[in-house]
Amino acid sequence: MTTLNATEAAVPSRRETNRLYFAAWRWHFYAGLYVIPFLLMLAVTGLVMMIYAKASNEYGWVDNVAVGSTVQPPSALAEAALAAVPDGTLSTYIAPQADNRPAFFEVSLGDGTYGVAVDPYTAKVVRLTDMSSSVRNVAEKIHGTLLIGTVGDRLIEIAASLGMVLIATGVYLWWPRDRSLGRALVPRLNLKGRLLWKELHATSAIWMSVFLVLFLLSGLSWAGIWGEKFAQPWSTFPSNKWDNVPLSDVTYASLNKGVLHQVPWTLEKAPLPASGSQAGTPAVTQPVALDSVVMWAAAHGFTGQYKVSLPGGDTGVYTVAYDSRNGDSVDPSQDRFVHIDRYTGNILADVRYADYPVGGKAMAWGIALHKGMAGTWNFVFNVAYLALVVFLCVSGLVMWWKRRPSGALRLAAPPLPADLPHWKGAVTVMLLISLAFPLAGVTLLAVLVLDTLILARIPALRGVLN
Repeated sequence: MTTLNATEAAVPSRRETNRLYFAAWRWHFYAGLYVIPFLLMLAVTGLVMMIYAKASNEYGWVDNVAVGSTVQPPSALAEAALAAVPDGTLSTYIAPQADNRPAFFEVSLGDGTYGVAVDPYTAKVVRLTDMSSSVRNVAEKIHGTLLIGTVGDRLIEIAASLGMVLIATGVYLWWPRDRSLGRALVPRLNLKGRLLWKELHATSAIWMSVFLVLFLLSGLSWAGIWGEKFAQPWSTFPSNKWDNVPLSDVTYASLNKGVLHQVPWTLEKAPLPASGSQAGTPAVTQPVALDSVVMWAAAHGFTGQYKVSLPGGDTGVYTVAYDSRNGDSVDPSQDRFVHIDRYTGNILADVRYADYPVGGKAMAWGIALHKGMAGTWNFVFNVAYLALVVFLCVSGLVMWWKRRPSGALRLAAPPLPADLPHWKGAVTVMLLISLAFPLAGVTLLAVLVLDTLILARIPALRGVLN
């Protein structure tokens, strides 16, 4: 009987490993081709939004005001805001962040929304902003939809989902095979050329991979398929916690105005309480109006910037909101939403962070961290992190440019192995990704069919791609 020595037995294993490495590299390459432009766009627009919100808030970039001796009542400030938008409808009052900051109002007119900044001491309008064209909100529209609506949302969701594939294949490609795990975490700066770029790309990517997963997951929570159809329904606030409180036919999402999200992610699909009964606990004294609601809020724990949404319709409620998602605080555990009957002044519901389901609590922190809202440290970290994302995208392009044949019309993708070992495991991984991220699964399946059944069989195309 013929036997193999250790070296001969190891050859097939090494060949299988090399084939799997090239397959992972090929998937990493193609995923990167799609993902890189989107990552660059998300990093730049995310940075714009963070800087804008840090300098003021989402309602406008407004200078400080001179501190006066007497603060005007919110109703007087509201009159000034409405006068600045003739025929407009007041929807939200935003209390000043500090003594030297203006109050803000959301005023709706037709399909548009305006942010009106009013000096709380003089009741003079200091800034009128069309929210549809402000720098921050245009950046957010690009960030979420590429300015092309649902199609853009789906394209970005595919990119975020394929980002998970990019991370998984990247970790496999980086995994040290010739040195210890600890040494692989430190870049070898003595390398040169493409090898140095590869070392910097891989090492920095592995350090940031965990955070990138969290960024992608929190971003996907807003997406139309994974977020709205998959994740959000499982983490919606259970409105059955409110006993004997009438519920309206509209949800919390009705408080959102375009890209201005007034309520936490976990509450958006829950129904709002309805005014018009004797339910609830006595709170606001008569007459129930903006002034009395603000007076109650100031006396019951609401300080600095918070929001009061005015009733919409006959059964609408006053909603007093303190939400880290929009920069009201730097601590999501302080989130609070109080709903007040517009007729009786009774509190119909007092929703706090402790009432959120587990998924809702995770997303409250995830979204605040994603937006750089959890304090100065979070803002500084996100700025540095986004710069690193840009470096990863650029370094990936540089590595491709350095390895592509000069003067040839080719993408120079890693070659497709003739026979892939452990293909059942690869199929299983793809199925798991498909279940977790539907659009990623559909895209992977489409690319796999295209790559193996069509492109690989057409010599001219194969020459361009490989």
